[in-house]
Amino acid sequence: MKPVHSIAVLGAVLLSACGGGSDQASSTAPRVLSGGISTAAASACPAWTATAVYTAGMCTIYQGKQYEAKWWVQGTAPNPADTWGPWKYIGEATDPQPPDPGTPQPGGVPTKAQAEAREAQLTNNDFFRTVKASIRTLDNAAVDAVSPGAAANPANVKRVERLLTSAKWDYYFGIREPSYTYGRFLQAVAKFPAVCGDYTDGRDADAICRHTLATMFAHFAQETGDHNASIPLPQWRQGLKYLREMGCDETGTNCGYNVECADPVFNTVWTCGKNADGSFKKYYGRGAKQLSYNYNYGPFSQVMYNGDQSVLLKNPDLVASTWLNLASATFFFVYPQPPKPSMLHVLDGTWVPNAADKAAGAGNNFATTIMIINAECGTGTEKAAAQNRIDYYKQFAADIGWNVGSEQLSCANMQRFTGSSSAAYNIYWEKNWSSGGDYQCQLVSYQTPYSALIAGNYTKCVEKNWNVTLK
Repeated sequence: MKPVHSIAVLGAVLLSACGGGSDQASSTAPRVLSGGISTAAASACPAWTATAVYTAGMCTIYQGKQYEAKWWVQGTAPNPADTWGPWKYIGEATDPQPPDPGTPQPGGVPTKAQAEAREAQLTNNDFFRTVKASIRTLDNAAVDAVSPGAAANPANVKRVERLLTSAKWDYYFGIREPSYTYGRFLQAVAKFPAVCGDYTDGRDADAICRHTLATMFAHFAQETGDHNASIPLPQWRQGLKYLREMGCDETGTNCGYNVECADPVFNTVWTCGKNADGSFKKYYGRGAKQLSYNYNYGPFSQVMYNGDQSVLLKNPDLVASTWLNLASATFFFVYPQPPKPSMLHVLDGTWVPNAADKAAGAGNNFATTIMIINAECGTGTEKAAAQNRIDYYKQFAADIGWNVGSEQLSCANMQRFTGSSSAAYNIYWEKNWSSGGDYQCQLVSYQTPYSALIAGNYTKCVEKNWNVTLK
């Protein structure tokens, strides 16, 4: 057991680090909690909230544990097991009682605290907790620091480096566009710690990672491959040839993918950027996922830039010219599209298909990822694009060490996901049009600018739709 005086010193240090205390020593040693954190230190730290912004050195208490922010962070819950995340675990503590936000009068404008409490209430279920854990992100500054072989690389990146060397990357993508580097792929993985991350429930993380890589690369080969049978390089290794959609560039009027920008209603949702001459930016396919249309660039921007949808709407070519060219693919891999589950949860078994899913032919297999990515299924015979994906997948799986075995590969008879799926959750905030719903938002199934997976969007929804500012 540690001497009491050393624990008291620790409490004083923590108090100072978290912004409390004074320059003069107290005449009374602070009382020490069971885990070693003084009550004085704990009282200086507020309870963690999803909407608060924390900068380096700020402290918070979450689920009986005290943490210190390593860098700017918002919306990422502290987790003592996530040593590469934005929080440093300090020790056990007592959760402070959160302030009572009060109850707004019926039809009255809520306070910001009341709106945040309502957001927490409506998303307090296993689905949101599970999905939010799988889509958590690493701060961009930390992602920028990731490089091949770096000792400080996050654990999921180190797993990928062990299973996929730089030489193997070059082998798999023999005619890739030079911007698709191995280092950028590692950064794309780093951005989403759940990709090739650890599991605490006995699941084989290495096996799931191999399955993940084989699946991703098969889709890369189909989406961005040359598909050229006349060259010596086999087609499964011709992926990532195209960085920008073939035949598209910033000049001229072709490949705009921006007709919606001229619609005053639609453009209010995902406001398109403009060029110096007043013309709209182009949202043609870019990156490994060939991200297209402003209504896809906007949500991707929100996730990459702390809720700011305008960054990529104003500068869409960042999806081609930076590590976002591969992060767009990892983003698509981890995010659900209700009623479709995320590819990650399909492959790692987190998603459990119900009777309706099974009747439609879906399950935890590669075939279901084809339905998710492009729905090239359900005709009774394999479509050419789906067959390509299957052929490429077999090659990647064999080379990377994933045993396909009896895994379902064909989606020829698979039907589309419907509202009866176990993944059919409402994940967007929309104005509450119901009687008595004044100054409130509700969860809906269709896309709005306010994803319920991003903390603070409920408040934004209320403010925008009811033309108020919450304080």
